[in-house]
Amino acid sequence: MALEQRLNLRLSQKLIMTPSLQQAIKLLQLSRLELVQEINQELVQNPVLEEGQETMAPEQLAAQPQPDKGKIEEESRQDGGTGDDHDDYDAFWRDYLDKGYEPRRQGEPIEGPGYEATLSKEENLTDHLTWQLEMTPIDDRQREIAEAIIGNLNDDGYLDATIEELQAMGVNGGGTTYTEAEVKTALVMVQTFDPAGVAARDLTECLGLQLRHLGLTGSRAERIVIEHLDRLRSHDYQEIAVALACDVAAVLEDVEVIKHLDPSPGLKYNSPRSPYVTPDAYVVKDETGEYRVTLNEDGLPRLRISQTYRRMLEKGATAADPEAKEFVREKFRSAVRLIKSLDERQRTIMKVAVSLVKHQRDFLDHGIEQIRPLRLRDVADDIQMHESTVSRVVRNKYLFTPQGLFEMRYFFHAGVPDDHGGEVSSLSVKQNIKEIVEGENTGRPLSDAAIVKILERDYGVKVARRTVAKYRGELRIFSSTERKIT
Repeated sequence: MALEQRLNLRLSQKLIMTPSLQQAIKLLQLSRLELVQEINQELVQNPVLEEGQETMAPEQLAAQPQPDKGKIEEESRQDGGTGDDHDDYDAFWRDYLDKGYEPRRQGEPIEGPGYEATLSKEENLTDHLTWQLEMTPIDDRQREIAEAIIGNLNDDGYLDATIEELQAMGVNGGGTTYTEAEVKTALVMVQTFDPAGVAARDLTECLGLQLRHLGLTGSRAERIVIEHLDRLRSHDYQEIAVALACDVAAVLEDVEVIKHLDPSPGLKYNSPRSPYVTPDAYVVKDETGEYRVTLNEDGLPRLRISQTYRRMLEKGATAADPEAKEFVREKFRSAVRLIKSLDERQRTIMKVAVSLVKHQRDFLDHGIEQIRPLRLRDVADDIQMHESTVSRVVRNKYLFTPQGLFEMRYFFHAGVPDDHGGEVSSLSVKQNIKEIVEGENTGRPLSDAAIVKILERDYGVKVARRTVAKYRGELRIFSSTERKIT
């Protein structure tokens, strides 16, 4: 066979991710805080972008008018320029560099640090224990072991490392292995620090340390914690009384003491700060009774194209340097893409929010009892977009409604069949289970099977027992045996 070259025409379709599409997808799934950080980063990296009072609309960017030479020279003279291209270019950079370093004149006030720089750091458990360790008179070797113990405490204040692991840390520090007696001595010392119960290895030891701190060493309450903690969890007070040879009333007195102990002593110092959530959109009911959606654009930087760079590009101020001209053109295109992507992001969020209001009108009027089952596909079909786009929109986005502030994902959940052939929201079923448990007799708590019957009888909802157990677990409701109080 002879080798030869041939030309063939083929028709094919390919999905090409253009830079504009990639940026639009990236911005769409960002939270509000992440979006502000992304915009601020672009403002730093792209000199063509600047923050102004109003954002240039995308349709205005797509069709920028070409000003004539006389108008450009008139604008340049109004800005203080001479009308000459090179003079305007040089003046811009001279002003820019001059403002970068400007000595303070005599008598001008000194600008102090920002408010954030004056805030003190919140003390955590490690800081609190380290401060107590520094106030304790011990030798350097014991201090090293105590620091290793403090460094291996979890957020609840429990010790995650074993005695053997703590012994081996002496070698990691460039010394010799700590002895078992040295580690135990240091551990006992740390366990005397505040808060009581810290550095315990399990719940039994944690509660026992707190009882000793209260002066109840060797008491009946300590025996209950050490010997009968499993029976205490299941409220088997009668069996505990038989084992301790006392009456149930005495056991209940000790149980009241144990109830006031803290099973997680470290959380009071390691509790995370409550995040500050800013809604991306507001749902407000107007005078006519209709719900209106308004985007929250407070705090978002207003972007516009720098007029100086636009004039430089139009007037050919960078014509002498092709690389500089190409640099400005690329930054100009990048700025236009960003503004268009931001506008498209806001439009998409508005469409999804309006669709949510349309589907969840009963929830907005009456509350969680009337919330409807909703899927991503329902909203996607309503706004004529793909499910993946809707999924990106509702990620880390929040909607403020007359019923409160909710994450947009909150409105998407499965449905449970009812007696009328329709579906009831799983959130409504969870609310019903919570109400049933709150109204039960604590002496005879309801089992999951009994809750199933009540749901079908009083609420018209048919669910399986394992579904009730699943929802009860998500609501952090204990089983009937653990809820029993005698």
